[in-house]
Amino acid sequence: MSGAEIDHLVVWAPTLEAGCAWCEATLGVSPGPGGNHPLMGTHNRLLSLSSPEHPRSYLEIIAVNPAQPEPVPPRLARWFDMDDLPLRARVAAEGPQLVHLVARVPHLSAALAALQAQGIDRGLALAATRQTPNGSLKWRIAVRDDGQRLFEGALPTLIEWEGPHPADALPDSGLRLRRLELSSAHPELAAALDAIGLAQLYSAVHGAPALRATIDSPRGRVDLRHHLPDLTARRT
Repeated sequence: MSGAEIDHLVVWAPTLEAGCAWCEATLGVSPGPGGNHPLMGTHNRLLSLSSPEHPRSYLEIIAVNPAQPEPVPPRLARWFDMDDLPLRARVAAEGPQLVHLVARVPHLSAALAALQAQGIDRGLALAATRQTPNGSLKWRIAVRDDGQRLFEGALPTLIEWEGPHPADALPDSGLRLRRLELSSAHPELAAALDAIGLAQLYSAVHGAPALRATIDSPRGRVDLRHHLPDLTARRT
């Protein structure tokens, strides 16, 4: 399978205000507007990360929306492990942090089938939408009922955009995504990345679970890292 690309990095914040302050202190820029996700009870702010290595990529700062704290319609869990109690406690105690990444694919159903052939249940394709000043954004995204990211967050969530892409309307932030490095205690990660056409985009290392993004910013080169415990029982 080919055509998969980095779509966006996910920074989970206790609140959007805390996420914006983190962004300014860490990267030297303020995030632009985002929107609400009624499907998950979350909201976000965005800023461009587009680079020659990773075109049409962006950073998403996401938090539970206090104005609508429950998904509509009700579901078992939000995306990106946002209802995982240990991870939620870590974000509350330590503040905003990189927790995950999302990859766009041209054919979501085919990508999910490729993972299923590897014995990996990436979840169902859900239709989502949100309003922007430039019109509606529409996409399909694979989310498990339990909300798990899988491989401690190293296996990307998969998304297929239908129409405009949010990066097309984002101003240049001065940020450039240069490199992503994934590691996992699971040797299956490399095969899973290859199955969805992402092996060529990553340095996938078998080792302690971690996600590292290298970004050029007004503050110089910044490494965002996220280390998670090895949750071997939660891989499929």
